[in-house]
Amino acid sequence: MDEIAWGCAVFVGLATLLHFASALLATYRARRSHEAPALADAPSPSLPPISVLRPVRGLDPLDEITLRSSFTLDYAHYELILCCEDADDPVVPLIRRLMAEYDHVDAKLLIGRDVLCSNPKLNNLIKGWRDARHAWVVMADSNVLMPADYLQRLLAGWRADTGLLCAPPIGCMPKGFWAEVECAFLNTYQARWQYAADTVGLGFAQGKTMLWRRADLEQAGGIRALGAEIAEDAAATKVVRRTGKRVRLVDRAFGQPLGSRTASQIWSRQVRWAKLRRVTFPLFFVPELLSGSVAPLIAAGFAAYAFDLSIVGIVGGLGLAWYASEAMLARAAGWHIGPLSPLAWLARDAMLPVLWVQAWLGNSFSWRGNDMHLANAVPSN
Repeated sequence: MDEIAWGCAVFVGLATLLHFASALLATYRARRSHEAPALADAPSPSLPPISVLRPVRGLDPLDEITLRSSFTLDYAHYELILCCEDADDPVVPLIRRLMAEYDHVDAKLLIGRDVLCSNPKLNNLIKGWRDARHAWVVMADSNVLMPADYLQRLLAGWRADTGLLCAPPIGCMPKGFWAEVECAFLNTYQARWQYAADTVGLGFAQGKTMLWRRADLEQAGGIRALGAEIAEDAAATKVVRRTGKRVRLVDRAFGQPLGSRTASQIWSRQVRWAKLRRVTFPLFFVPELLSGSVAPLIAAGFAAYAFDLSIVGIVGGLGLAWYASEAMLARAAGWHIGPLSPLAWLARDAMLPVLWVQAWLGNSFSWRGNDMHLANAVPSN
């Protein structure tokens, strides 16, 4: 009994230390972004021309906000290429209206379907990659909100050893409790771990925003190399690491407006991402079972009982400290935090062990009407 209790106490200490360390590393990155000299101060005409590729499919309530933002960038030389598979897609009229409204922007809509791999987003982007004219290329999902200095901030994050620069999505503009839960997943959980890993030199790609130097990707096999995995960001991570370069994250990431969400939407999205992580990076996925607060709080309760301490006091104090660190990170980074955030963090952590188990059950899921099968993916070592 004593050995088990001491084992639980050691586990709680290590898990809490790791949690605090990840929050501090992510906070450091957030604060660094405000203290570092801004590339936005450089004259825009002196910066290199960039091609911005955005795959689109379907029409979500907040698409006009995010797609409009790509027409209002404060950058002298960029082309905007929007890629859609179907001319009858409901997003096409919106894009044509935006192109007419911002006719001074070098923008075009490419329609057509290529089949390179099992990843529909990558298939949609192929035509844009072929058409892009510039040496720097950004691939950005349609639900990413681009601030006016979006491209300047990306270029500011590039270093001599960078092979790819990415930005995790930061949930913003949530409406309702389940959108708050999605913020809890995206921000102080997923982005926290991504920034912590990147800060210690273990950065990995995030497909929401990817800045490539075209020559680097072409030398590594071109856009086809990103089809080696079912998830293009997993393939991108492995492609870049094979070249001896690093995947880096921009210091200050970009918002993803959420609007309203339902429990089923959150669940299906998180299950999909968990399955992708499980099949593309299994050794990193296995310890995710212990990454939330559930296991440490249960272990703390057992240790408190075994040592005849106050279970409520120990568990309550640990939980308060655990989530206070998330609140401080959100404040420092300027990420969303509100009255429902503590409940959302609790709901997220309660879901994490179940999501982990669900990720091992079955090899298929649906994404934007596409049935995808993990068994069809060709792993890349």
